[in-house]
Amino acid sequence: MSVPLLDLTLQYSQLKDESDAVWFDVMEHAAYIGGPRVAALEKEVADYVGTEYCVACANGTDALFLILEALGVTRGDEVITTPWTFFATIECITHMGATPVMVDIDPKTYNMDPVALEAAITPKTKAIIPVHIYGQCCDMDAINAIAQKHDLVVIEDACQAMGATYKGKKAGALSRAAAFSFFPTKNLGCGGDGGCLTTDDKELADRCRLIANHGMPEKYIHTDFGTNSRLDALQAGLLSARLTKLDEWNQQRADAAAHYDEELAGVGDLVTPYVDPDGTHIYHLYILKTDKAVQLQEFLGSKSIGSALYYPLSLHEQKCFDLLDGYVKPDLPVAEECANATIAIPCYPGITRAQQDEVIAAVKEFFAADK
Repeated sequence: MSVPLLDLTLQYSQLKDESDAVWFDVMEHAAYIGGPRVAALEKEVADYVGTEYCVACANGTDALFLILEALGVTRGDEVITTPWTFFATIECITHMGATPVMVDIDPKTYNMDPVALEAAITPKTKAIIPVHIYGQCCDMDAINAIAQKHDLVVIEDACQAMGATYKGKKAGALSRAAAFSFFPTKNLGCGGDGGCLTTDDKELADRCRLIANHGMPEKYIHTDFGTNSRLDALQAGLLSARLTKLDEWNQQRADAAAHYDEELAGVGDLVTPYVDPDGTHIYHLYILKTDKAVQLQEFLGSKSIGSALYYPLSLHEQKCFDLLDGYVKPDLPVAEECANATIAIPCYPGITRAQQDEVIAAVKEFFAADK
């Protein structure tokens, strides 16, 4: 039996009528950019996350960029973040002319280590970007306390965490502002690129919205230098429909994860995901840690089972940093140990127990043969 790492066709099949209606309505009225569908989605996401404001934009990378730009992060500033994330987190910092400072991760959650965070603060530090990796929130009480102590702003990279909670509050409502991605593979994904940012800060939301629309508060009147980062109405309509299913889909991921946890406990050197008791995990990715991750991926591929390494190389070891003047690779042993050792296996809404059991049997077969 072939089992993909992710099957997005299941989402469309569950919401086919709603999705098709959005398409025909947008095409019939030719209201492609902005408009009531985008405004409706912004309110729905803000209500869901628990913030006053949501600003839709073109993608999750832009959401981070807009926040940094609106906050005035610039050349000479330092922004502390994690090396265990998708490259966009770092990329946005460097495009501001600021310096990314990467600190090590917690070996259980793979999220930013607050102790390492505080040790990295300097007089040049302007902001902190914790990343809720794989769908589980960081230790935000500790991070926010450190930020408050040093008068720093916290920006959540919540691109993998729509619906995750920390002490009863949702990701995206745990800091000054947060960035979300609606890339199709995300728990809440659209039919292309899309993103948003959330905040309780009206001034920040207004400035982000201005920057995202060419610095243009009204047509052909420009009060600032901005960019073009707008969500189209078709994607907004699709996201509105899918948001109604998000909690159900996240629960299906959690149920599938629980089955893996039970069946894979004690198999080989596998480490199954740790769940922080202070929050809920939405399993954007179900991650296994093993020294044999590369070989396991090859074996699963031979069985037509999808998997992927998240991540094959920690960001602080990427070659692109050779382009930064004065860059000195930090010593981040936990992140380095995780490189090529963390592997995602199929865990998505609609995965059947039979499909999961196929994956489980293959993983067990691999480790039995490895003895």
